[in-house]
Amino acid sequence: QVHVVESGGGLVQAGGSLRLSCAASGRTFGSYAMGWFRQAPGHERDFVAAIRWSGANSYYADSVKGRFTISRDNAKNTVYLQMGSLKPEDTAVYLCAAGWPSIPTMPNEYAYWGQGTQVTVSS
Repeated sequence: QVHVVESGGGLVQAGGSLRLSCAASGRTFGSYAMGWFRQAPGHERDFVAAIRWSGANSYYADSVKGRFTISRDNAKNTVYLQMGSLKPEDTAVYLCAAGWPSIPTMPNEYAYWGQGTQVTVSS
């Protein structure tokens, strides 16, 4: 089983930046992809970004392209989400996931999830 833990959430002003971290631990079976999703009250869980094991292929939601960057350090089993030019609509619980998705943008494709970290962007 793989345990996933997010950190780095908090309160930030609109236009500011924040970096989220996601650490995975436990037994793994080969390479795996990692992704970020977010969910605000009254909203569906939305895809944010994902990255393959190699780091060569990354995916972004249209709403965050050009503002967010996903990266990973496989030696540390950690994925990062660098968020810039933050907007109030980015406010949500951000969840990290790990797995072997055929379609990295779909949450049901991931086997392991963290508890989430709150990001609040003030206007």
